[in-house]
Amino acid sequence: MNAVSTLLQAEQRDGYLPGYWEGYRFGGCQAVLGRIPVQPPDLFNLRVLYVPQGFDAIDQSIIAALKESAAELEVSLPGGMLEKAVSMQPDLVLVMNGLHVFPPEHTQHVDQIRARGIKVAVWFVDDPYFSDDTALLAPHYDEVFTHELTGVQLYRELGCTRVHYLPLAAGPELYLPQQVGEQYQYDICFIGNAFWNRAALFDEMASFLQGKKVFIAGGFWERLHEGQKLSSFIRSGWIAPEETARYYNGAKIVINLHRPTEPGQDNRNSRGLAGSSINPRTYEISACGTLQITDVREDLTDYYRPGYDIETFSSTAELQEKIAYYLGNEQERAAVAWRSLLTTRKYHTYRDRISRLLAAVSKA
Repeated sequence: MNAVSTLLQAEQRDGYLPGYWEGYRFGGCQAVLGRIPVQPPDLFNLRVLYVPQGFDAIDQSIIAALKESAAELEVSLPGGMLEKAVSMQPDLVLVMNGLHVFPPEHTQHVDQIRARGIKVAVWFVDDPYFSDDTALLAPHYDEVFTHELTGVQLYRELGCTRVHYLPLAAGPELYLPQQVGEQYQYDICFIGNAFWNRAALFDEMASFLQGKKVFIAGGFWERLHEGQKLSSFIRSGWIAPEETARYYNGAKIVINLHRPTEPGQDNRNSRGLAGSSINPRTYEISACGTLQITDVREDLTDYYRPGYDIETFSSTAELQEKIAYYLGNEQERAAVAWRSLLTTRKYHTYRDRISRLLAAVSKA
């Protein structure tokens, strides 16, 4: 084989083939989206005041869904929700999470709104990691929604009479198939903080990841013992949701590992509640039409089918085996990702969740 032939083969391997498979993936995603029938939103004769949690990736999707389904929608910052509720007199005040960006007088304002005969609901989406805080907040609400199965029993034991399990979802306005530039294209991607179980996983995989194109981003990655081997893969700090979606689209495989729930440095969960429900990342990765390999939570199989529209692992060895397999089997990787996209867009968007929430409130 002469030098010219060798060069041409290298160009095909390093340029043409990655571009071909990215086009193949994206084209399949567009075909999948074209198969989903357009359904009108469910409509509810409710005037809603929405109080965001301050995380745009979720807030903006919920606002979009509420605009479709509620008779009227207004949005208030947490510090102004009492004044806004008094002037608007809504049928429902929906507080998202009630943590992190809320002022100290938060519960006092909730009590004052309820005293005026206005129904107030909260949707907790950080359970069970901050259950010490949410346990104090929940009794102040008429309706309590939680994405976490173990949270339902907790709030009922605390005397809350109307508690609902409502899983999270993906916002298709943000998390959707895209064609992205080379700077976002990796073999393996993980975006999230280095909780101790995540640091341990990547320490175990440090040697396996050598020679692959890997992107790891988030905080606390100084916890790694194998930081020297992995340092070239790591981008420290927060990644904006729009940027996150681009990295998901550009990756051949995205790893999802749920954070641990044990009380301690990273959690306020002194009751030691287990984590039984999947995180929003599960839906968001799938909504981008990318293969996801995730650890297993109890309710995962209520929403996805392992081996069909998602892949799972229970050990580092199994994860490495599946990464190696899917990196070498492009068509199978794309097929699982397409099925995951279809499942997510049909069943797991915030339009569905808000419809379920408003239906539950309407029945009260």
